[in-house]
Amino acid sequence: MDIGELLADGGVVLHSGASSKRQALHTVAEAAAHTFGLPEGRIMEALLEREALGSTGLGSGVAVPHARLEGISRVTAVFVRLDTPVAYGAVDDRPVDLLFALFAPPCDGAEHLRALAAVSRALRSPEMREQLRQARTVDAVRALFVRDQVSASAA
Repeated sequence: MDIGELLADGGVVLHSGASSKRQALHTVAEAAAHTFGLPEGRIMEALLEREALGSTGLGSGVAVPHARLEGISRVTAVFVRLDTPVAYGAVDDRPVDLLFALFAPPCDGAEHLRALAAVSRALRSPEMREQLRQARTVDAVRALFVRDQVSASAA
């Protein structure tokens, strides 16, 4: 699975002044709404419904919020890097500053799960997380995910 291809055009936000989990998810919903041309409120509602089932905070400052959305045709992602980490209820109780949000059509099954697994694997790497925190441009973020896919397929 090519994680770089999941990232929607315009779906990378490198600076967000969110000061809470809700504001961080709002930033994700805003980027997704702009990217997908869907109502921001509907996206936010879907994200909050998923979070109500349990936190999507994986630990080490990473969260992978995800939701199913009517109106999209394939699994697509939005990446948000917060300026300051926020309390997120992650499994390790550490605040989150990297959010890789996945969105799938309602009828999608296995592709959504493969995307979640691939993103979780990539973000488990301390080097990858640090490089994402240091990336200065959207292109640099995309390149990190493409490079990670190349090295994963070579292994």
